[in-house]
Amino acid sequence: MAKEVENLVKQLRPSLSLGEYGRLFTDTSEYMEISHGDVIQIDRQHYLVLRDESERSFGIEDPKYWVKRCIHLESGERKILKLVFHEKFMLKLGTLAIPCYRSPEKEARILDLIRGDMRFMQGFSRFDQKGNIVRIIDIISGKRLDQHVFEIEVPHKKYFFDYLPAILEKFVDSCTAIKLLHDNGEIHGDIRRDHLWIEHGTGRYRWIDFDYTYEFAENPFGLDIFGLGSLLIYLVGKNIYTPNNLQGYGFPVEKVEALEHNDFSLLYKNRIVNLRKLFPYIPEDLNFILMHFSNAAEVFYETVDEFLADLTSCMSKGFT
Repeated sequence: MAKEVENLVKQLRPSLSLGEYGRLFTDTSEYMEISHGDVIQIDRQHYLVLRDESERSFGIEDPKYWVKRCIHLESGERKILKLVFHEKFMLKLGTLAIPCYRSPEKEARILDLIRGDMRFMQGFSRFDQKGNIVRIIDIISGKRLDQHVFEIEVPHKKYFFDYLPAILEKFVDSCTAIKLLHDNGEIHGDIRRDHLWIEHGTGRYRWIDFDYTYEFAENPFGLDIFGLGSLLIYLVGKNIYTPNNLQGYGFPVEKVEALEHNDFSLLYKNRIVNLRKLFPYIPEDLNFILMHFSNAAEVFYETVDEFLADLTSCMSKGFT
């Protein structure tokens, strides 16, 4: 089989020199067997696998064996192929347990829905010969928004007044993009700070990864809204703060000792949401939005519109 793949690569992309050639796959069911040098054939198109993708979280590389970085041999373009992988887990939100799972079919629907809307990653889906739905994704050349924010090397106060307003202007547009999904009966499903990217060149904020979904009877869009809230908390704070890292960031021990149960996130138990306790210059109305996602919350945002109404009202007043 290696000779067949070598001939195929030399025919379609003669400038490539791999050194080692793998197998030709028309069935992607056993994605763990597909690796560097293999070719995936989908709908008469051929994708040379370069490597498995991975996510970096808390300094640790988390390999995603079902996600392959490839070269489309017919065009020479780099693509990401997301193969079928099913996963299910329970997420705790206060006293609620919410079933979450991967749905390749849902991600394929969203790719169709948002085609041409550059606030989202772009791509399409095709079936392999065994009926597995493969999503073929355009690569975004850019950087995660949270990395960009973290790397702004100024004190928090200067960041808050000089940089954050422009960041929030674009974040509002990203929230409006999520509203588009909700208006069409869809959810993102996995809104977190490493799933919003800044595209090089254009500066656009773009959402990635739509394959998670969840069952939340109390509010079908609730976890998406909590994701937007958690991302806003990060943007306002320029970081994630916990009792364990406050002194490392220069806060006195009195700040740690003053924290109470209601100052923490309802979803992420050790994360501080009441940022006004750390940065007193944060306006009360902005901090009020953050506290909707804390243990102190008695009323939650039901829609993205409600969340945006409060946020845009704060922004219109300016951070003074």
